[in-house]
Amino acid sequence: MRNSYVESDKQYVLHPYTNLSAHQTLDPFIITHGEGIYVWDDKGNKLIEGMSGLWCASLGFSEQRLTEAATRQMQKLPYSHLFSHRSTEPAIELSEKLVSIAPDNMARAFLVNSGSEAVDMAIKMVWYYNNALGRPKKKKIIARKRAYHGITVAAGSLTGLPYVQDGFDLPAIPVMHTATPHYYREGLPGESEDDYSTRLATILETEIQAEDPDTIAAFIAEPIMGAGGVIVPPAGYFEKIQAVLKKHDILLICDEVICGFARTGEMFGSTTFNAQPDLMTVAKQLSSAYLPIGGVLLTEAVYEAMQKGSDQYGMFGTGNTYGGHPVAAAVAVETLNIYQERDIVNHVKGLSGQFQAGLERLAEHPLVGQGRGAGLIGALEIVRNKETKEQYPAGDKVAAQIANFARNHNLILRPTPGDSVALCPPLIIDDKELALVFDRLEAALNDMHQLLV
Repeated sequence: MRNSYVESDKQYVLHPYTNLSAHQTLDPFIITHGEGIYVWDDKGNKLIEGMSGLWCASLGFSEQRLTEAATRQMQKLPYSHLFSHRSTEPAIELSEKLVSIAPDNMARAFLVNSGSEAVDMAIKMVWYYNNALGRPKKKKIIARKRAYHGITVAAGSLTGLPYVQDGFDLPAIPVMHTATPHYYREGLPGESEDDYSTRLATILETEIQAEDPDTIAAFIAEPIMGAGGVIVPPAGYFEKIQAVLKKHDILLICDEVICGFARTGEMFGSTTFNAQPDLMTVAKQLSSAYLPIGGVLLTEAVYEAMQKGSDQYGMFGTGNTYGGHPVAAAVAVETLNIYQERDIVNHVKGLSGQFQAGLERLAEHPLVGQGRGAGLIGALEIVRNKETKEQYPAGDKVAAQIANFARNHNLILRPTPGDSVALCPPLIIDDKELALVFDRLEAALNDMHQLLV
């Protein structure tokens, strides 16, 4: 049976983020089932899912309450939409819950199906907002180098990673990319984190002035830059950046698709790093990835301008067939209920010390230049020389090799740009399982080190 699936995969499945030629010679890694923080492959190996799938399966792979919530809603009302004043109970309940747990300035929720859709929708809202206010030139979006905001035409234009744009004629919307807030790599000798943040804010101010502030609509940022290498902002970063944005009436979009829902030790990464967004995008852990769903949260001020625009244009003319799907919304509601009932935020806080200590311990390994993270998300940056921070040639793909060695030790990790190895385990992990994660990661580092020496 395995050979049948392997050959069928190669014949029929077009895989995302995959070298299509290499896939014809490499067997697919087929996952068959899961329980708790573990998944099994088709060879019978039981692996710790150290990435929660794609930063998303927060409650693991066997949460029966979510299965039951989907079943109940499927039996009651399997589909309806939100167009033209129609609504459903799950969509209403989810929107209310999202606003209730979001930062205090959030007032409304618009439901979509994924993080990329949420980012696209946030861009459209920002454009609509400025048109309604009579500012048709204010349309450019500032993103950051190494940012990840999705892969649709608009979201992919904001993503600051070459492999997302190469060959796709991106960026396709007006966007500018500013500096990555990577203190380990970009901080100057003797420069404190706070001073580094001041310098980045000064750079941003200069770039905005050169570009013309009256043409810039919004700045989008992940609280922690996930797929770009799990880059944690330096001290004071968001406060200093947001002061520049407010000066020029530029909105802040916090992309909480990875950080949202307790991942950083607070319900939202914006709270962890003292950001005050005008719009927030959410997805992934919103349903613990059990069903596709996402959303955009916005302030009352943004909503009021959009309401004015809908009078001007006749309606708020956007939406999608499955946005706020009642089954996905019901599962998301139950996910949020579980987070609150099980006090997942404090569970993550309770483990974050052990998690950070594990990263710091492995930062002493000969191959590791820095261990960084917050809550239960982190990364190890791989270097050839710890003193100079020199890295291995990109073609050596050392982080990718470490991830392969980790799989031999029954741990799933993810290599990210900058030769970093990312960790993002399910939020339900316990202290013994977390210790096992770091033991297996250390074994993978040792395997790689032995190969290189």
